[in-house]
This record gives sequence, C-alpha cells and structure tokens, in this order.
Amino acid sequence: MGKGRLEAFSDGVLAIIITIMVLEMQAPHGGELAELLAVQPIFLSYLLSFVYVGICWNSHHHILQATRKVSASVMWANLHLLFWLSLLPFATAWMGENLFATWPTVLYGVILLLMAVAFLILERAITVINGPDSLLAAALGAADRKGLLALALYAIALSLAFVSPTLAQ
Repeated sequence: MGKGRLEAFSDGVLAIIITIMVLEMQAPHGGELAELLAVQPIFLSYLLSFVYVGICWNSHHHILQATRKVSASVMWANLHLLFWLSLLPFATAWMGENLFATWPTVLYGVILLLMAVAFLILERAITVINGPDSLLAAALGAADRKGLLALALYAIALSLAFVSPTLAQ
C-alpha cells in the first residue's frame, strides 16, 4: 500500500473524530446568555481536544511527507495511534460534562499519554522501513527530543490531574 492511502485513511478517521466531538455538544435549551455559559466547560473541553487532534494531524502529515514507503508494521503502528485518538471524543465529553473533574481528566491524560507513545512507535516503524538515512530519521535525529518532551509533559500533566485537574489541563 502506498503512503497516500495511509494518509487518506488517517485523515478520514481524524475528520470523523472531530465530527463526533462537535456532535456531542448540545445547544442550550434556552435563549439566555446564562444558558450558553452553562455549557462553557463542554465547549472548552471540545476546544482543547480539537487543538490536540489538530496537532496530531499536522505532525502526522509532516512525518508522512518525509516517508517514501510503508509496511505492515507502519500500518499497524498507525492504527495503534488512531485507536487512542478514537477514544478522545469519549474522554472529551466525559471531562466537559463533569466540569473537568479528577477522573475524567485522568482518563483524558492517559489517552494523550498513550497517543504520544503510539506516535513515537509510528515514527520508529517508519524510520525502520525507510532506513537510518531517510528524511524522517534525519529530521528526528538520534533521539526525537520533541516527541520525548511531549511524552514527559503528558506524564507530568497526568500526575497533576490528581492534585489539580485544572492545572493538568
């Protein structure tokens, strides 16, 4: 399979994820501004998730641009990433509907952390199949500092969720 099909499939899944998240938001049942403010946590949760999906989509696009060929391991690694992303609408809705309470925020953090792990696995799978002199290997260097930093920040935020869910956000 060419990388174009992998990218198109992934783009479709990400578009569906965003669509599910926005459809989860319900309009207020009144015409007053106070009613709109009551759904503010749900909107903020959606906004946060939209940004994360956008970052993932952008990064995914860039690594596939630096990819010449894909393999079964790349396809499975990509599905692994998409699996964690597909759980984001559930965690987004739970977090927003429960005013960023501890456990919904913890679940959200676990999903983001596992998305970061899955992204690193995908990068490694692509690097293996395209070789150590590939564009992606050159862009990442010996260690993917940006990916490892993201992983560390998600782990810190996840830990903070037990102390202050707001700070973890």
